[in-house]
Amino acid sequence: MGYFIELVVSGLAVGAIYGLVAMGFAVIYKATGIVNFAQGEMGMLSAYTTWALATTLGTGSLMTVFLAVLIGAVLGLVCERLIMRPMLGEPVLSVVLVTVGLAVVLRSVVTIIWGASPHKFEVAGADDIVQIGDIGLRVSQLGVLGALLLAVAGFWYFLGHSRFGVAMRAVAADEKTARLMGVSTARVQAVAWASASGLAGLAGALFAVIYGLTPTVFELGLKAFPATVLGGFDSVLGSGVSGLIIGVFENLVGGYLSSTLKDVAGFTLILVVLMVRPYGLFGEKRIERV
Repeated sequence: MGYFIELVVSGLAVGAIYGLVAMGFAVIYKATGIVNFAQGEMGMLSAYTTWALATTLGTGSLMTVFLAVLIGAVLGLVCERLIMRPMLGEPVLSVVLVTVGLAVVLRSVVTIIWGASPHKFEVAGADDIVQIGDIGLRVSQLGVLGALLLAVAGFWYFLGHSRFGVAMRAVAADEKTARLMGVSTARVQAVAWASASGLAGLAGALFAVIYGLTPTVFELGLKAFPATVLGGFDSVLGSGVSGLIIGVFENLVGGYLSSTLKDVAGFTLILVVLMVRPYGLFGEKRIERV
């Protein structure tokens, strides 16, 4: 029983990271209708930049988190303004392929600047152990769970109770009608990209603190993608919760079956779920008249 609890708890920690990245996927899809396949790479570049600044300036844990979110948000704004905004009105497939190209470029930039060698992302107190019953958890693992809870609560309030959040939901529901009602779709998309990249930056930095900083951090995008599909592309909060489900399921499969099956466990789960609920666990069923 103790082994099972350990697998679940460690799965929740990595699942929280998946959830943050998955929420970013959903935010951009909700505002623009496209999937940003550079989400993992944006988190990777933000993590490396945060590590470089934190190492140079000697920042504390809270300042490191703030830097990660800020750097990610700025990166998202730059990418949206210089790369994605000129693509407004173009076919969806073309825009998606641009995000694939952006992912390759960002991956190369990280390798050119920092190389392929792994780095230790040290943050004061992150490796301290907190004993909860018979389970020992690092402070960084508890921190990432807290970060996901804050992100879910923040987006719940933002999307449901703020004026800009309502505007974002209006754009997601019907972009043309939202424009006619005076909503600036360009501004909504800019905020969506900044928010999504900020979440990716936070996830990338927290992952690097717990597991180390390597160029393979971009794989977080691939690992988190099933969480977005499972939760529903139109459900930001559901994507965050689904990240926890994917993380726990992966850990249980790796612990009880085989570690080689761990990487495909999330995709296997979404195949099963989508057969029953094609719109995801928390997504809205859309009925179109023809």
